[in-house]
Amino acid sequence: MAKTKAVKAAPVKTKTGKQKLASAAPSAPNIDIGIKEGDRKKIADGLAAFQADAFTLYLKTHNFHWNVTGSMFNSLHTMFETQYTEQWAALDDVAERIRALGFNAPGSYREFAALTSIPEEPGLTDSADWREMVRQLVTANEAVCRTARKVLDVADDADDAPTEDLMTQRLQTHEKYAWMLRSLLQ
Repeated sequence: MAKTKAVKAAPVKTKTGKQKLASAAPSAPNIDIGIKEGDRKKIADGLAAFQADAFTLYLKTHNFHWNVTGSMFNSLHTMFETQYTEQWAALDDVAERIRALGFNAPGSYREFAALTSIPEEPGLTDSADWREMVRQLVTANEAVCRTARKVLDVADDADDAPTEDLMTQRLQTHEKYAWMLRSLLQ
């Protein structure tokens, strides 16, 4: 493995005669990963919408984990925890993909609320019925799937295999969650 030499900053005199260290590091090169900037932007915008949907689903799942009651408490409490834990880890992968494409990932409630396709649904005050929680999670997981498919199409057009792979993995997970949750209501 080749060793790299540390670049020392050269001293520079200021107008007052004092010395300070000049920056020796060059600016970062432009991103050149084989995907045009316009395509990277479209993909990053799609991933930002996916991130917003995924984060909204994560919050909803975690909320229901805390607040589920009734005869299905133990089963759903455990299932919701398993799902929100997996979802939390996946959020980081999506944000890091957006950054690798050269754009900032959304990270505030305001940004997520503006980008998400998952509506905030009323009616879960006091002791909400577990069936309503499960229904909402089915529809939210399906919304995440629809957004992932849109990103997958854009990534495919730009020949962005890493984003295609990430969205394929997320689709597989959220389709499975939607199926498992729907099965509880049948």
